[in-house]
This record gives sequence, structure tokens and C-alpha cells, in this order.
Amino acid sequence: MIPAERRDYIYRYVHERNIVPINELAQELDVSHMTVRRDIQQLETEGKVVSVSGGVRLNDAVKQELAYSEKASIHHNSKVAIGLAAAELVEDGQVIYLDAGTTTFEVARGIARKANLTVVTNDFTIAHYLMQYPQLTLFHTGGLVDARNRSCVGQAAATLLASLNLDLAFISSSSWDLERGMSTPTENKVMVKQALLKVARRRILVSDSSKYGKYGMFRICPLQALTDIISDDGLAEEAAEQLRGQGLQVRLVGQ
Repeated sequence: MIPAERRDYIYRYVHERNIVPINELAQELDVSHMTVRRDIQQLETEGKVVSVSGGVRLNDAVKQELAYSEKASIHHNSKVAIGLAAAELVEDGQVIYLDAGTTTFEVARGIARKANLTVVTNDFTIAHYLMQYPQLTLFHTGGLVDARNRSCVGQAAATLLASLNLDLAFISSSSWDLERGMSTPTENKVMVKQALLKVARRRILVSDSSKYGKYGMFRICPLQALTDIISDDGLAEEAAEQLRGQGLQVRLVGQ
């Protein structure tokens, strides 16, 4: 494994576990502690991780999201549970939006056999999956292609969304907390998500608990702009109660 591949592996591994001992990484990769420390130092320079005593953790400041293919397997069981819980909110005949992401893909799987739905998405993977269900009416936003995340972003996508009325919008996020709100490291995503907030009657964040407490450079909205949050039971109960105290409907699901 070349150094760049090894650092990518470390970053994904830490994403899955949040905090990892150096001993564990050295054993997992079958390399020396010094090699792991050099890799961690490089990842720190890139702003992706932070060294702690005897190990490494994710940086709370999200500089770059993982690529779609890398995200798909991380916290997969939580994403499936969140997707099933989200699908329970959808009623036949509604117009819904599925934001780009691996958790919203699980929502798509949950709603695929419902009747007479209109589904709008900016995600190519979701659109491709839902094409096999002819009872659904399917719209793709179009727009600037974000190949890394298999989706469309930017002004064209936001303009299409601004012309719609949506019953439910299922919104993904790489970083969210009560203090900093929902945020992203990618500027072109901001206008798409902000357009959703203006046109959706019910605005539902679907995101696993590992994203809570993280923040990106670009602020999208305070969490109070949402109506619901569906996450997993890894979210601290204190945090959940604080969110409920802001008027949000919060549901935490088990795996």
C-alpha cells in the first residue's frame, strides 16, 4: 500500500471509529508506529484529524467530505435504521425531496414501493435506483455535477428547487450541532440546501450521530430552521433534549 492509499485508509478508519489508538492502526496496517505517526502528521497538516495522547481522532472542523464510495460503508447499519424510520413519515401521493448522500439513499430504499409518490433528488445514485419503480414520478434537479459525491450542486439545482412546493425534504449533512447549525465544507452545496428550507413544508435532517458536533466552513442554517431530526441512538441524550428544547422533533433509532 503506497503512502497516499495508507493515509486514505487511516482517514476512513478514523471516520468509522472517531478515536483510534496508534497501536491499533499499526496492527491494522502491518506497519511501524513511526510510519503511522508520519501519516497522522500529514493528515493533521491537511486538517482532517487531530492527534490525542496515544492515538488520533477526527477534526471537528470538516475540511473535506469523504467520496461517496468511501462513505457508503461507514456507519451503514445506522444509516439503514435512519432510512427506515424516515420512510415511515412518507405518505402515498406526496411530493418529497431526497438530498444527495448515503443516508438519503437508505430513505430511497425505504420509500421505493410506496404508491403515487413524486420524488425529486439531486443524487445520481438515488435517481438510478428509483428508475426501476415505475409507480414513482421522478425528477432530477440537474446542475453542476459534483462527481466526487455523484450529485448536482450550485445555482441551477437551487433554481429548480425554488420553483417547487415540497411536502417533505430529507436533508443530509456532514456536520451539524446546536451552536453552529448545519454546515458544509463545500460552498456549492449551501444554496441547494437553503433553497429546500424555503419550499419544503417539513424539513427533516437525516444524519448519523458521528456528524454531530462537527462543523464545516460554510454555514447553511441554524438547526431551528429544520422541523425534524432523525439520527441514531449514539447521540447523547443530553444533546437530544437540548434539540427538543428548541422545538425540534427528534427521533433516535437503534441499529
